[in-house]
Amino acid sequence: MSETATASQTLNFQAEVKQLLHLMIHSLYSNREIFLRELVSNASDACDKLRFEALDNGALYEDDGELKIRIAFDAEAKTITVADNGIGMSRDEAVAHLGTIAKSGTKEFFGKLTGDQKKDAHLIGQFGVGFYSAFIVADKVTVVTRRAGLPAAEGVKWECSMSGDEAGAYTVAAVEKADRGTEITLHLREGQEDLLSAWKLKSLIRKYSDHIVQPIVMKKEEWDEDKKAQVQTDEDETVNQANALWTRARNDISDDEYKAFYKHVGHDYDEPLAWTHSRVEGRHEYTNLLYVPAHAPFDLWDRNAKHGIKLYVKRVFIMDDAEKLMPTYLRFVRGVVDSADLPLNVSREILQESKDIDAIRSGCTKKVLGLLEGLATSEEAADKEKYATFWKEFGKVLKEGVGEDFANKDKIAGLLRFASTKADTPDEVVSLADYIGRMKEGQDKIYYVTAETFNAAKNSPHLEIFRKKGIEVLLLTDRVDEWVTGNLTEFDGKPLVSVAKGGLDLGALEDEAEKKEAEKAADEYKELLDKMKASLGERVKDVKVTLRLTDSPACLVADEHDLGMNLARILKAAGQNAPESRPILEINPNHPAVLRLKYEDKHFDDWAAVLFDQALLAEGGTLDDPATFVKRINQLMMAMSAS
Repeated sequence: MSETATASQTLNFQAEVKQLLHLMIHSLYSNREIFLRELVSNASDACDKLRFEALDNGALYEDDGELKIRIAFDAEAKTITVADNGIGMSRDEAVAHLGTIAKSGTKEFFGKLTGDQKKDAHLIGQFGVGFYSAFIVADKVTVVTRRAGLPAAEGVKWECSMSGDEAGAYTVAAVEKADRGTEITLHLREGQEDLLSAWKLKSLIRKYSDHIVQPIVMKKEEWDEDKKAQVQTDEDETVNQANALWTRARNDISDDEYKAFYKHVGHDYDEPLAWTHSRVEGRHEYTNLLYVPAHAPFDLWDRNAKHGIKLYVKRVFIMDDAEKLMPTYLRFVRGVVDSADLPLNVSREILQESKDIDAIRSGCTKKVLGLLEGLATSEEAADKEKYATFWKEFGKVLKEGVGEDFANKDKIAGLLRFASTKADTPDEVVSLADYIGRMKEGQDKIYYVTAETFNAAKNSPHLEIFRKKGIEVLLLTDRVDEWVTGNLTEFDGKPLVSVAKGGLDLGALEDEAEKKEAEKAADEYKELLDKMKASLGERVKDVKVTLRLTDSPACLVADEHDLGMNLARILKAAGQNAPESRPILEINPNHPAVLRLKYEDKHFDDWAAVLFDQALLAEGGTLDDPATFVKRINQLMMAMSAS
């Protein structure tokens, strides 16, 4: 291998990469063994990617179709080498993949770090350690790589030292590399010499990487009687099982094996929350092994990030991130699907049209929802805790499914959890089934209120009559909740009704005396209502008397078929034009401020405007003209003190 010095270039890591490396070396040091798992996992992915690209271009194999991963060590030089004959990297790819953390959410990630090494270790693991884990045990890492299909002269040598004055800088140079693939050499730190043994490395491979599909080979060792030591031979031996874990019977796979495979396929540091493994036979034949992670990835909300399942056909890797195999609202699911029916040359375009893929997607979706349902309805405390963890991490994403997946809408609705006035806390623990089970006698609707914050929902004037009568109301404060209620009109035969809509009908929960009182008040206040409507003009659609209020003088509601005011605000904030709709002002006939207004002449317009603005603020809206509102309040206070 000869290096071309002219092409050598020294570059510096981004500041956040340096910061992450420093944190990782110290926080993850207690679990240093994972470096081998991560490097072998990356090598396996490189082999998978070559196999996929070679489906269209067999020449990429370069007359070497036997994909494998090789691990070697040199006790004298204190190095460990992990090599693969996979896809390899070009110069640009080496700089991009090795010198950059190619993830969104980096700032959020660093904002969450606490300085507590144990907690930070988990965060770093969630962010993904991958190649950088090499620096846990090595103070210098050398990568020599060449992309399949490129000439031997276009090999790349990437080298970085994390000690001395040059720490954090790396060099990239052109080299000759006869064979494709990547070779990573770790120059071990002081105190890591125990890793320089075939027994130690083999035990780590069997512990963390036994499930890797490609054979992981090392040079065989034999006992030398003269030297009284194990001596390396030229013969290769395969260390791992090198068979696809998902093809084995469930009874033959231990929980630890399932967890280890998840860490490989999910590139996650933590163990999974739950998993489902099944083989489907019949018209469509496929195997799926699907995992629900314990933590949301940092790029969960990045619409451009690829999330999906690894697709295999007859155990041959086809593609990463096959989004078509899982609906968007389950984008957090990781795992593999191995089909016996699809053609080996399946492409993303074919996936879009394939009826087989639709059947697999439907089956996988049902499996994941069934898994979640099992956790949600289990009597076991551990399962309940798992579902609470799942909901905290992925609840908002699952809610998207109510509008996206019509076929499973009822099943998803059963999995939803909300805050409610029963506990009056932000904890989302109430299911729709729980709510129905607690309904008051005569209640035939599920009531909810939407707002931008929990406190705005909890203290909404719309809840006053419900609190007085002891009727539970769901408190919805996620933006996606407007989408949920727009698509979920009923559950178990009970309609979902917003308490912030006009024409509120409490049905059997309202007694005759209340109905008569409302009719009487409407007649009594007719003149005032007309006068207020004229005074407020275009700001309101109508002014009505209501008995839904007990403490507040007035509230704003949307007409039954108009857009809710919270949804209108969300659309406006997102830069979308919401359809123009004016609110209805409902007044409390028993409130002193309204009684005063009935006999007010001089400051009538000011009082009416203040009542409207107060109702708008209480509802969570913003004033169009705050300065005039303050001026009016001050004038009315002065006028009242003068009288």
